[in-house]
Amino acid sequence: QVQLVESGGGLVQPGGSLRLSCVASGSMFSGYAMGWYRQAPGKQRELVAVISSTGSTNYADSVKGRFTISRDNAKNTVYLQMNSLKPEDTAVYYCNAKLYINTYWGQGTQVTVSS
Repeated sequence: QVQLVESGGGLVQPGGSLRLSCVASGSMFSGYAMGWYRQAPGKQRELVAVISSTGSTNYADSVKGRFTISRDNAKNTVYLQMNSLKPEDTAVYYCNAKLYINTYWGQGTQVTVSS
């Protein structure tokens, strides 16, 4: 069992930046593919960014060039650096961990982009 705890969400003005963090429990972190997903009110949860165990990354088209996912295996932590934030980035952001058939989710952290 893996527990994921997100932090770093909050209220930011359009054009601003936030960095989300997700700390994972357990000793298998380096083997997990890690991802960030988001869910806006009335919408389905969608992929934002993923990073494989080898460091390969993939992003949703809507965040390419603005968001950066990274991981620190020594700290069991995955990050999402979000720059040039837009109102449409407002959502609950969830951390995700995958290894083989096992998938785990964090509780989510709210990001609100508004003036």
